[in-house]
Amino acid sequence: MSRTPAPYRAFALLLLLVAMAACTQPLPVDKRDFIGHWRGEGVLLVIQADGHANYARAKDSRRTSITGPAHSFSAKGFKIGIGPLSAPFRVQSPPLESDGTWRMTVDGVVLTRMDLGDQRQKAEPAINL
Repeated sequence: MSRTPAPYRAFALLLLLVAMAACTQPLPVDKRDFIGHWRGEGVLLVIQADGHANYARAKDSRRTSITGPAHSFSAKGFKIGIGPLSAPFRVQSPPLESDGTWRMTVDGVVLTRMDLGDQRQKAEPAINL
């Protein structure tokens, strides 16, 4: 049985990371309200102005996470990831500010945007996963 040498595996991983970085595009202007560090019960979602996103969810004894470009925004939701490795997220309630607090509902979880300054103006948020 033949195994791929370690240098080739490392090179393939590097190519994959470069490809992921190249696929990230800034969020559309009409979706800028999604930018921020969002938290809800068992959920952490970070969407950056440059289009990069991190999602983590702990439910029961399971943990789920995905990192990649945020894309395919529509009235129903958005995706995080690349091509067939993208995960869909349903948005039941888009970002809305009420009494100085931003909230949205994604996959049935109410998320609140953490106040880290004016994140919509920054190229990258102050906190990464």
